[in-house]
Order: sequence, then structure tokens, then C-alpha cells
Amino acid sequence: MFKTDVTKKKQAKLLLSVLSRQFPFALINFDLDDCDRILRIEGDDFCPVKTIELLKLNGHNCLVLE
Repeated sequence: MFKTDVTKKKQAKLLLSVLSRQFPFALINFDLDDCDRILRIEGDDFCPVKTIELLKLNGHNCLVLE
């Protein structure tokens, strides 16, 4: 799970598209109602560092939640 600064559904939809292209076999979703605006990625074939980089390239901050 990741904490993000994504606030709008339109932003989340765009990022889901970007992430899905990078990690096609992962289940990805945002919970924008959560105070941390959670990004969840489930699957064996994704890289947390790459996820953070992709969000930064698209103008958003992202931190791994433990």
C-alpha cells in the first residue's frame, strides 16, 4: 500500500492507466476516501520503487505504507 497526494478521480484514472501499462498483471486501485488516499497494488510482478517513480513523473507524491 502507498500513501499518495492524489485527490481527484480524474487524476486517479489517469494514473491507473499508466500503472496498468507498467504492471499489466497487477490489481490496482485508489481509495481516495481514505485520509492517506491509498494506492493498492496486488500482484507478484510490481516494483514499489518503479511505482513511486511513475507517480512522481506524473506530478504526484507517493510513499510506501508499512
